[in-house]
Amino acid sequence: MSVAKTLIAKFFEENSFVKSSIESFNNFMEKELGKILEENREVIPTIIPPNVDSFKIRLDKIWVTRPEITEADGSKRNIYPAEARLRKISYAAPVFIEVSAHVNEVQRESFTTQIGSLPIMLKSNACHLGKLSRQELIEKGEDPDEPGGYFIINGTERVLVSIEDLGANHFLMNRDQGGVSEYVGKLFSEQGSYKIPHTIERLKDGVYYLSFTRVKRVPLVLVIKALGILKDEEIMMAVTKEKQYDEVLINLFEYVDVKNSEEAMDRIAKVMGITQAREIRLERMVELIDKFLLPHIGLGKEDRMTKAQNLCKMWRKFILAESKQTPLDDRDHYANKRIKMAGDLLADLFRTNLKVLIGDMLYNFQRIVKRGKFPSIKVIIRDKLLTSRIYSAMATGNWVGGRKGVSQRIQRLNFLNTLSHLQRVVSPLSSSQENFEARELHATHLGRLCPSETPEGTNIGLRKNFSMLQTVSKDVDEEDVLRSLKGAGLKVAR
Repeated sequence: MSVAKTLIAKFFEENSFVKSSIESFNNFMEKELGKILEENREVIPTIIPPNVDSFKIRLDKIWVTRPEITEADGSKRNIYPAEARLRKISYAAPVFIEVSAHVNEVQRESFTTQIGSLPIMLKSNACHLGKLSRQELIEKGEDPDEPGGYFIINGTERVLVSIEDLGANHFLMNRDQGGVSEYVGKLFSEQGSYKIPHTIERLKDGVYYLSFTRVKRVPLVLVIKALGILKDEEIMMAVTKEKQYDEVLINLFEYVDVKNSEEAMDRIAKVMGITQAREIRLERMVELIDKFLLPHIGLGKEDRMTKAQNLCKMWRKFILAESKQTPLDDRDHYANKRIKMAGDLLADLFRTNLKVLIGDMLYNFQRIVKRGKFPSIKVIIRDKLLTSRIYSAMATGNWVGGRKGVSQRIQRLNFLNTLSHLQRVVSPLSSSQENFEARELHATHLGRLCPSETPEGTNIGLRKNFSMLQTVSKDVDEEDVLRSLKGAGLKVAR
């Protein structure tokens, strides 16, 4: 028993209950902010002055400093959480961005400006309390045993509740009892601001159909041909090398007359009901296929062949699952789930609101250009816009994507209640529907989620809590995995 006590004591010396949340926030500050800026690097107005050939605004760099307060006389100084609580203000740090304007591909002006304030998680790397000793924490008015992992908005302590969701970019096969197709394959393709559900079904005519974004039930063979695998033999080989599947042959015979990518795209456009001229139809289809079909694989023309091969792999999995050669996927298995923690939730919020800020910049620029003036980009950036929108979401809990209750006021009935609230995990499923399987305790919860702590009533099994010794593993970049595998001797077949 003494060995177990020693081990647990040692574990909590090095780790806290909210270590994973703090790491998630640190990752958002150090890596995700830069990635979000990279997605929106160049801003190109549609209306530019008549004497200019090209004009673009570049967002070059973004960084966040330490929490500070601007007093009524304009002076700035550092602020600590205890003061923020007492004065009913937010514990936030200024966000700076380096912006440059390029006229005719030549940089005209460049400057640094504050675009808003970002709430800072207590005990994170950006927080003043991060590296303080117990005695220093007491001097700053803090409880040294307080774990951190929450925010202070207008003097109120608020926590971002982790959300469990199905893992993105992973094709799952399930049975659909009441649907038009007995089996359904689903995949959520996620890349930056793109989050697009894809569905593969087989209808009574024996044809396999793909649905994604605004594209509803287009034949899978046509999509594969539009992406560049044109020969029927090549499609069959991409689906399976061992034997020919009759299910694939039926689909190939159905569209044997389609001989090139353009023809396939045109047929898809007609299936979708696009009635414009052929050139416009093809233009729209190119955008749909490059931007909205499997965006996690890539957004360029060069990624089409990889997308086609991935669709063929999904097709093979579908055929094997419906012929009962492979088991169906268990959606409640925790290997198929991902936890969205504070850093991921803030990344979603910041990404959406940065787009709003860019839209506002473009509107202000174009409005001044219409009056016949050429504005400096200093006058078109409103720094209050981003701050007010982020504070509003954090204060109300109404998040992007229509989610509610993401940000909650911390329960302070007692210390254990506070720890429990900081470790809460909620499912996005509706509490008014049955969802029996999702509410049940799954064997893969062992050691990850508490088997007994869940509310009674409509939320039972949908509102859970992390176990005390859990740590959430970080998202690993695919490039890093490939690099380490190649270093270990993996050879890529061409």
